[in-house]
Amino acid sequence: MRRWRRITVFFYAEMEAHSSGFCRKRKREELNGGVKGLTEPAPFADELVAAKAPYVRVSMEEARRGTPEDRAVRVYADGIFDMFHSGHARALMQAKCLFPNTHLIVGVCSDDLTHKYKGFTVMNEDERYDAVSHCRYVDEVVRNAPWTLTPEFLAEHRIDFVAHDDIPYTSAGSDDVYEHIKKAGMFAPTQRTEGISTSDIITRIVRDYDVYVRRNLQRGYTAKELNVSFINEKKYHLQEHVDKVKQKVRDVEEKSKEFVQKVEEKSIDLIQKWEEKSREFIGNFLQLFGPDGALKHMLKEGKGRMLQAISPRQSPSSSPVREERSPSPAFRLPFFTSSPFFSPPHHSGSHYTGKEEDD
Repeated sequence: MRRWRRITVFFYAEMEAHSSGFCRKRKREELNGGVKGLTEPAPFADELVAAKAPYVRVSMEEARRGTPEDRAVRVYADGIFDMFHSGHARALMQAKCLFPNTHLIVGVCSDDLTHKYKGFTVMNEDERYDAVSHCRYVDEVVRNAPWTLTPEFLAEHRIDFVAHDDIPYTSAGSDDVYEHIKKAGMFAPTQRTEGISTSDIITRIVRDYDVYVRRNLQRGYTAKELNVSFINEKKYHLQEHVDKVKQKVRDVEEKSKEFVQKVEEKSIDLIQKWEEKSREFIGNFLQLFGPDGALKHMLKEGKGRMLQAISPRQSPSSSPVREERSPSPAFRLPFFTSSPFFSPPHHSGSHYTGKEEDD
């Protein structure tokens, strides 16, 4: 009964947690203008219907205190977002968590602007747009975002604050492209994630260029697709074969080491068992054939029995006197037996006569 009660309580607790989570999720969707950021990619700004209400920017104090439910704080964050990684996602997470009720708008620059002011990208603009739209913290994506934010752009997208790291961003002939945003009191600083950036990832690829080229050649990419010459292609194939041979040699060495180790373990085990058995065998041998072994006692006992059988013991002196035995058959006269009428001859001076024989 107690077990069923615990199961029932656990079931209702799970149902309550699920329903409360669903309510929080629905409330968040309502606060963000019905955008389902957790189940669908973020929409693009040029696909949304523009709001008709007049744009009135909120102050920092009002945003921190909390705006009404129908008025989310609209925070804007822009960037290139090439090879979208965890550093980008952490920056957007900080921008999303700046205020209790935040609608995060992310601007992504086009290929033309990026190649002009920063350099060539690995991912094209469509790939970068799509990568940002699938980030869970993003509520809206602005394609072909401007390199420098103008008052017209801020008013068009009804932006309250701009989020970016506090390090001056030098570009387009300016010491800091966000200087006018900071002076207007619209700048909300975030922290950079150390140890990871798009430049670091590209540096790793350039440093290990041969490794990645060989890997892609092995996966089926052609030398033309990788922009590799015919000679380098053959060189990479040769290196791949050499590495395979080296790997096979290493595998054989590892297997031989394992085999030798197993043989050593088996030999040690056999030696230990042989020592144990030899001790047992020597002990049993000594018990049987040793100076005080069982065989010696057996021989002594058998020898005693044989001697006793060959020479029996004499009668004890205290034994009763037996009756006089008749003379041995070798000294008896033939054809005569002892009778009351026959008496041995007297040797004390008497002479044997025939008369006595007749009598």
